[in-house]
Amino acid sequence: MSTFEFVITNILMVSLGTILYLVVRALPRIDEEPATEKKGIFERLVTSEIPEKVDAAINSFLVKVLRRIKVLILKIDNSISSRLKKIKSEENGGAAKPIIDFKEITGQNKNGEEKIKE
Repeated sequence: MSTFEFVITNILMVSLGTILYLVVRALPRIDEEPATEKKGIFERLVTSEIPEKVDAAINSFLVKVLRRIKVLILKIDNSISSRLKKIKSEENGGAAKPIIDFKEITGQNKNGEEKIKE
């Protein structure tokens, strides 16, 4: 991009910004004409507070329902996990999974001393 294109682009942006600023300043001077047209039922419904109230009610209902569904899913997950643990322990002959002894893995005895390899 050459310097000339850069300068032209900056001038264009500044001029657009100036035009936008002037339009925004002129907006408060424009008075709205009072509406003499009769609005239909649908237009009155849309401009009233009813849609906002309906939206708030639907949102609160959905929050409650989704929280209850989440709790139900968690309960189902817990019951499935407990049944899987029972099935797994029955497969091992009723014995629970042995606890990993990290000291044995590192070669230390229970007192923390190094085992002598024979």
